Amino acid sequence: MICYNCGCRLTEHDFCTGCGADVGLYKKILYMSNRFYNDGLEKATVRDLSGAIVSLRQSLKFNKNNIEARNLLGLIYFEIGEAVLAFNEWVISKNLRPKKNIADDYIEMIQNNQARLDVINQTIKKYNQALLYCYQDSQDLAVIQLKKVLSYNSKYVRAHQLLALLYMNMEEWEKALKELERCEQIDTNNTTTLRYRKEVEHMLAPEDGSRNASKKKTGSDRVVRYQSGNETIIQPMNAKERKGASTLLNLGIGVVIGIAIACFLILPGQIQLAKADIQDQLRAVSEASDVKTATIDELEQKVQKFTDDNKKLTEELSAYQNTTGAMMVSDGLMMAVNAYLEEPENIEAIASYLETVDAGDEGEETASGERSKAFETLYGKLLELVGSGLVDFYYDAGYESYRAEDYEQAIPNLRKAWRYDQEKSEALFYLANSYYRSNDQDKAKETYALVMDHFPDTDFADKAETALAEINNAE
Repeated sequence: MICYNCGCRLTEHDFCTGCGADVGLYKKILYMSNRFYNDGLEKATVRDLSGAIVSLRQSLKFNKNNIEARNLLGLIYFEIGEAVLAFNEWVISKNLRPKKNIADDYIEMIQNNQARLDVINQTIKKYNQALLYCYQDSQDLAVIQLKKVLSYNSKYVRAHQLLALLYMNMEEWEKALKELERCEQIDTNNTTTLRYRKEVEHMLAPEDGSRNASKKKTGSDRVVRYQSGNETIIQPMNAKERKGASTLLNLGIGVVIGIAIACFLILPGQIQLAKADIQDQLRAVSEASDVKTATIDELEQKVQKFTDDNKKLTEELSAYQNTTGAMMVSDGLMMAVNAYLEEPENIEAIASYLETVDAGDEGEETASGERSKAFETLYGKLLELVGSGLVDFYYDAGYESYRAEDYEQAIPNLRKAWRYDQEKSEALFYLANSYYRSNDQDKAKETYALVMDHFPDTDFADKAETALAEINNAE
């Protein structure tokens, strides 16, 4: 433990043996910070990540220079999918302790992996798009976006929670429960997850008090039922059968009476009922036809509305993509400047960051058209400082690929060398040769003409004229 006043190592006394400053309260503050750090570490080991975040934040409130607590907080943020928050903590940690800091390894592990950076960017963009769909009440589109987010990063807790909330709103309780279970596997004690799960389990709980009334049957309840015409005859099974002529006679009379009743009383009524049923069915069919017609009209209106909305959203998406392109160009310039400040001789790193700026110049016009005057000034100043190094870097790489007959790699490097220094005749000439040898005759003719225009009365101009004549004769 170091004295805050003179930097001398502290002893067990409540005062500094070097300068005599009172450090009793200072020690207590550092002890509290370390105590909260240990508590956060214990919670993290049992995957109580939410509780660990709270403890580590308290630790940093007592001592913002607690590097171990800050690095662990960044790791926990990265584990639950919050990559931006994790980077913030690691960058602060690196600034507080530039050397012998494990945060350097965490940052380099991600920055050196372009694929992982792209995945992180796509995850953030699609999650924000899902939130926008939620605000627009487009739940189906939001679910699709969140599934894409989770395919990129299956540990993104907030995406799982939002997807579970959408399932709850759509009353798909089983799917919501599965998402919440995945959240608990990542963070066992997240308050939001527990609150959502309590609601889902309440909706999935079985209803109590089911009725299972049993019916008791006695010997006297057992009967035989049969239909005679429009009448139901019930005969107890324990009744004694009567035999004889009187029984047969009564049965015959009953059959005759039943037939007579069916013919003269029941049949006309049944016919009328059948006609009424047919009329009701015709009326129902007519009403259904009217409803279908109205539904078709309504659907056509909805289709038109969806078409208009799709057109509007397409325009908004195009504007958003253009804005994103401008932001990526600005980020590339900032990272190139930072690389120059940290290590001016590392031209390769500076060139890799400036490729984003160059891509913006060669891509959509909106990306470069929205640049501020400050951006152009900074970009020009950086090129003044490292322009010659960039030219040599790209020319050497392009010429080496040209000598190896790898024209696909030579062309972009030689083109960049010519772009940064349009007085470098050899870069333009070998670029033309690369086009010619890769069978891109149109580009070759155009570039040879540039050599002749920019560098007349030179050996390169003579060689370009000869090559151009060969191309024209071959055609």
